[in-house]
Amino acid sequence: MPTNVVMPQMGESIAEGTIVRWIKKVGDSVDRDEPLFEISTDKVDAEIPSPGAGVLTEIKVKEGETVPVNSVVAVIGVAGEKAAAAPAAAPAKKPTRAAATSELPEATVGQPETPSSHSSQGNGFADDESAAAPTTIEELRRQKSSPLVRRIAREHNVDIRQINGTGISGRVTKSDILGFIESGAAQEAGGGAKRAAAQAPAARPAPGPAPTAYVPAYRQGEKVEIVPMTIMRKKIAEHMVMSAHTSPHVYSVYEVDFHKLAQLRDKRKTEYERIGAKLSFTALIAKVVVDALRAFPVVNASIDGDNIVYKKDINLGIAVALDQGLIVPVIRNADEKNLIGLSRSIEDLASRARSKKLNPDEVQGGTFTITNPGIFGAVYGLPLINQPQVAILGVGGIEKRAVVVQATDSGGRADNDAIAIHPTCHLSLGYDHRLIDGADAGRFLSYIKERLEKFEEAWM
Repeated sequence: MPTNVVMPQMGESIAEGTIVRWIKKVGDSVDRDEPLFEISTDKVDAEIPSPGAGVLTEIKVKEGETVPVNSVVAVIGVAGEKAAAAPAAAPAKKPTRAAATSELPEATVGQPETPSSHSSQGNGFADDESAAAPTTIEELRRQKSSPLVRRIAREHNVDIRQINGTGISGRVTKSDILGFIESGAAQEAGGGAKRAAAQAPAARPAPGPAPTAYVPAYRQGEKVEIVPMTIMRKKIAEHMVMSAHTSPHVYSVYEVDFHKLAQLRDKRKTEYERIGAKLSFTALIAKVVVDALRAFPVVNASIDGDNIVYKKDINLGIAVALDQGLIVPVIRNADEKNLIGLSRSIEDLASRARSKKLNPDEVQGGTFTITNPGIFGAVYGLPLINQPQVAILGVGGIEKRAVVVQATDSGGRADNDAIAIHPTCHLSLGYDHRLIDGADAGRFLSYIKERLEKFEEAWM
């Protein structure tokens, strides 16, 4: 009997998924649990295993197409069953303006961007479905809701901006909107709005910021290559715009002497390798950060309207750079793990993130994030906060630098200052100034600096 392959529910708040790539083609034999296709959602990219063994007889959903969860995307038949033709890949949307080849000499134009480049510029033109970019947090939230939620809103004449979403970054989920409708709030809000419109005199529109002038990403005649964003890149862009609109970002940067930390790591890393754990600087920093979050709960919090939500669990996000994006897997209850446990968790999550083996629950629910731009040579970075968190730690490059140290005499007593060459690292804290003041950030970073510079072997 044929087996239907459906778009899986990859998380409680996920209503749809996009098929990025079919790993198998029509006519191929497949085994149960063998990777069949690759999907992308607003939480995670993943390879989906086959629900049964047989022959892939039909592919119903094209590459690049987005469908609701539980939609049938393919059919697996018994061996020897006739296969149906596979649909062609969905064509990429074209910008509303075409890029022309320049008539200027080659030396006067820039080189085209290749598909593998990591430029942060887009094509500059909105597609037919989104002629104007959202300008408020509410509009961004509405844009992030699923097509199913927007359809329910249209059918019941509900403005999604009236609903407090429980999904990530304030996203309105299906249960949110159904609960809103069942409570009668939708009718009350609609009736109140109609009465207010009937009774209120005509008013002049409230003054607002002047519209931003349109600036094209390229000029007519330039040599360019336009490459559509991947699903992951679109979601990262969405989330970063949301963060920039939500939190007033402030940054503090501290220089930390890693001399003692490096000595302890060199001394113990072989021992850790023998028990299957990689003793990285990220793991050592994570251990200290967890202690700091316990000591300063305001950094392990979120803002909900006019309320401060203090998180009792410490769920530590560790940013992992992928070939064409970034993902932040989460170590849940990180404060319950020792250094060996943290080391193993970081290595495991990073490895599975790069091989697209993460579960949706492993990339949500974080309360604080560590990101490491230093691995690419940056002295330090100023990262955007991972909403709905209120702070993020950036780890800069670890390099040998000249530092001033206090010398001692033959008796071990303090003597004159001296210059020494030590490995140092710049740590930056980006924080939401609605909740965290400079003094709070300073105390938090000072705690981390002191613990790293005086790291005790007993903590390992």
